[in-house]
Amino acid sequence: MGEEKSVNALVVGGEANAGPPLGPALGPLGVNVMYIVKQINESTSDFKGMRVPVKVIVDTETKEFKVEVGIPTTSALLSKEAGLEKGSDNSKENLVGNLSIKQIIKIAKNKMPQSYSYTIKGTAKEVIGACVSMGIKVNDKDPREILKEINSGTLDPEFVEEG
Repeated sequence: MGEEKSVNALVVGGEANAGPPLGPALGPLGVNVMYIVKQINESTSDFKGMRVPVKVIVDTETKEFKVEVGIPTTSALLSKEAGLEKGSDNSKENLVGNLSIKQIIKIAKNKMPQSYSYTIKGTAKEVIGACVSMGIKVNDKDPREILKEINSGTLDPEFVEEG
């Protein structure tokens, strides 16, 4: 088995191409860059329009490769789910979007592998924390109120249903 080289890049989901940063990094490794780009685009198609971290690991002897797709940032997932270009410029006074607790749980499930929490409830609280800084309401309420409801157990049935 040959030496493994890895290439890390941030690509737009479903829109990677053979130009920089991938082409110049992969070309010298002697692999079919277009084939790898095609696989990256297939693997990141769920994250269309979002910046997604990818890692391509190439065996320099056999030219076999593996593509590992990371998870976009919480703010990118929230923006996509809420249909926003960006968050609020003043999140304390100007709330710019609204998500349901179900949508928060969906994002939390995506973020679980990167979370410091061991539960979906804890990860959802991390996601709602990002809603606070981005100015996004949750269940038509200030996200701080939702955090209080989660902490008091009021929203526990939502998390039980989701498992």
